[in-house]
Parts: sequence; C-alpha cells; structure tokens
Amino acid sequence: MPRGDGRLTHDLDPHSPGPQDACGVFGVWAPGEEVAKLTYFGLYALQHRGQEAAGIAVSDGASVVVYKDLGLVSQVFDEATLGSLRGHIAVGHTRYSTTGASTWENAQPTFRTTEAGTGLALCHNGNLVNTSELATKAADAGVPGVFSATTDSDLITALIAAHPDLSIEAAAMEVLPQLRGAFSITFMDEDTLYAARDPQGVRPLVLGRLERGWVVASETAALDIVGASVVREVEPGELIAIDENGLRSQHFAHPEPKGCVFEYVYLARPDTTISGRGVHAARVEIGRRLAKEHPAEADLVIPVPESGTPAAVGYAEASGIPYGLGLVKNSYVGRTFIQPSQTIRQLGIRLKLNPLRDVIRGKRLVVVDDSIVRGNTQRALIRMLREAGAIEVHVRISSPPVKWPCFYGIDFASRAELVANGLDIDGVRASINADSLGYVSEQGLIAATEQPANRLCTACFTGQYPIPLGESEVLGKHVLEGIEHRAISGWTGQRAGSANVPGGAEDALTRP
Repeated sequence: MPRGDGRLTHDLDPHSPGPQDACGVFGVWAPGEEVAKLTYFGLYALQHRGQEAAGIAVSDGASVVVYKDLGLVSQVFDEATLGSLRGHIAVGHTRYSTTGASTWENAQPTFRTTEAGTGLALCHNGNLVNTSELATKAADAGVPGVFSATTDSDLITALIAAHPDLSIEAAAMEVLPQLRGAFSITFMDEDTLYAARDPQGVRPLVLGRLERGWVVASETAALDIVGASVVREVEPGELIAIDENGLRSQHFAHPEPKGCVFEYVYLARPDTTISGRGVHAARVEIGRRLAKEHPAEADLVIPVPESGTPAAVGYAEASGIPYGLGLVKNSYVGRTFIQPSQTIRQLGIRLKLNPLRDVIRGKRLVVVDDSIVRGNTQRALIRMLREAGAIEVHVRISSPPVKWPCFYGIDFASRAELVANGLDIDGVRASINADSLGYVSEQGLIAATEQPANRLCTACFTGQYPIPLGESEVLGKHVLEGIEHRAISGWTGQRAGSANVPGGAEDALTRP
C-alpha cells in the first residue's frame, strides 16, 4: 500500500491547509502493566495533535526497543506489534511536523545509543528557535550522528547522548538550559522515565498516577483514557525522573510561564484541563463573550463542527438566539491514501461538511468557527450555506485575527498567506462574502481562559514573541535540511527530506 502524504482529507487542497496541531507525547513507568498498550491508548487520545507518524519505545530494563512508522496510531500499530513491545517503561509520540519533513527518519521517538552504551529514546512536542545555532555548535564539537534526521527533536537527543562522563539525568541538566523555544519532552533509558518542559511552559505537559506507576502526557484527556489520576502539571523549567526509587524533580531554569492561548481555542481536546481550567468551559465562555462583543440579528446559531461547537453553544446562550445543527460532519474523515483528482478537489469542504438544507433554508445564520487563517475554508462554507438557502450569514470567530506565524510548535501559514495580515476586518468579511464578521477580542479570550494575561503566549495575534527568535533565515520548518547551504563547519550530515515541502514558519519574517 502506498504511504499517505500526511495530510488530512479535509485539507484536500495542499496549498490551503488549516492550522496544524502540535505533536502529542506520552510516557509511562509501570512495572507489571502492559506499557505498550497503555501508550497506544494514550496516543490514540492524542491523535488530534498529529496525524503524520506515530511511534512507541519500550524498555524491559535490559534494552530499549523503538517501533515507529508514518501513519495514524491505528495504522502503525496492531495487536501483534504491541504484544511484542514488552517492558515496564514506554514513551510514545504522534507527530505533526513543525521542524523537518514528513519522512520516516523524522518520525519519533528519536533514538541514540549514548557514549556510555545505554539507549536513549525521546519524544518532543514543540519547536526550538535556536536549532541552527545548536546544530552549528554540535557539528563543531564533533557530536556524532547529529544530522541523521532533520528535526530539532533528534538534535536534542544527540546532544543529551553525547556526554560520556554523565548519566542521562545529569546530561539533560546540562543540555536543557541551552535549548530556546518550546519543548515538552518525554524520554527514557533502560531504567528511568524522564519528562521536561521549557521554562515558558508553552506546550502543555501533565503528570498522572496509576495504581502501579506514573504517566506523563500532553493532555489530561490521555490520562483519563488510561485510568490515571491527574497529579499536577509538569512545571515550566522542570525535569522529572521516575524509576524504582520513585519520583524526583529538579529545575534546570527559572519558570517564566507563557502557555499557548491557542490550546484553549483549538488545539486541545475539549475534555482536557489546562492550568485548572476546563477547555470546554473556556470555549463556551469565549462564545458568551463573543455574543456580547459582536451581537447579530439572526434566527439560528450554528457551529462549524467540531472545534466551533462549544463557542456556538455559549454564543446562543448569551444572545438568546436558538442553537441548531446546520452542518453535518463526516465522522470518518481521516487521512487518505487516494490522491484526489481536480474534480474531487473541487468538492472541497463538502467531503468534510454537508448542510442540513431544511434547517438552513430561509434563515439568518450566525456561524461560529474557531479561527480564520487564509479564509478559503470560510469562503467555500459560506457559498455552500447560501446555496442551501441561507438568507444571511454572520460569521463569528472565537479567536482574534491570526496575523503572525507561530515558531513554537503550531504550523500556521506564513505571514504573507494570513488573510488578516493583509486586510482589515471588513476586508476579510468581503473576502469570504459574509454579511458581517466579528472576532472575539484578545481581552475577551484571555478572560475566558481564567489565566493571567502575563502567563499566556498570544504571539499569533499580537506579534509579541515571549521567547526571543533567531535570525529569520535560520527559522523555519526545514532549517536542518537546508543547513548545508550555510557553510557550517563540521557538517557531515545528509538531507533526510525535501526542503520544498510548504508550510511552517518558512521565511515568514522576511516576507511581506
């Protein structure tokens, strides 16, 4: 069977994908449990965070074994494979590529044999902004195998493994302070499970307790699915180690929390809790605030499923306009191995959503969605609703205008492609052919999260990046694939993917 291309079928037009999620990470230390199966179910719960590749590493105390491939979690693993992955420690990853192309080499967990001869498997959610600088130093220092893959994650693994005189834990305490950007990581050797989070805590990471062990995961929903109770979040700047002696913690950096606000808008599952705030409750509250900030004369509030649903419920509640289901989503839209022809591509959004004509016909609609990136999806959706008989279509968005790319682990369009960057709100409204358009304010969004504004990253709305960025020419998704063009001494690596794949923050700061 041919490999899939890593795109979801609702992104049929490769030139117009939506905001793609960060990755999902999972780790478990549980003697006597089937840790590979626990990890499989944990990754299954985190599948929304990445659909390109999946992998699991396990240790039985003697050796670390890694199994990974391109595909969804359910495509990569079967009963026989999971049955062969025996041990008491496991880490797992579901990947959307934010640095490095979607190739097998770049699937995670990444693996290295350390200078001391132990195995090291690592899973990373986030994106570093000093990858090029780290790669230069590593190449100059002669760190072995730095560029066998082209991801910042693999680079982190190589750096930790390159300390012959230190334990994995001590090596991590040396390396982690050198990393700049977003990283929530789980990693392991033969005996110990580790978890660490960048000093800003941009991407989520939580710690859970099993009856006979411990779990770490990107979201609390993954803990729920494996029957673990939530203990706490891994703190920004913290390294946790779990082995037969229990759990120990140390800080490698002073915490300066800047959690990603887009987790509340779109990325996280609605049944996840972040910093004590339920994501579903936050999204409903965003909808309430949106109704107060941007009222509309209308007959029906409908969501763009699934991500617009909680906010639509809140909008209907606060506005007094009835809530209804006007669009039906195909529940089985997943990744396809069939390349769509131009004719099929023109069906576009209809493969994902279909209107309920009897509900829509003759109505003035408020349509609630989570974000507008390029505007192509909303344009097609509004055309479809008008064809189904809607008299008016008022669009309400549960995030402020996305004007800036993310360098911390979300694959937005480049700045030139973001419709809100080039047009004012009325220009965007005209572009998508809506009767009116309203975005929730940044203040309204932050209030709905119940987090202090100074603890959140809102860079994609404001352009205020809390972690200093590197030079624009060394930022981007394919930084390690194109690095040989920049005369780095000590370069001995090979390209593992194509630098022509679009997306990420590629040259975003230098484009208009």
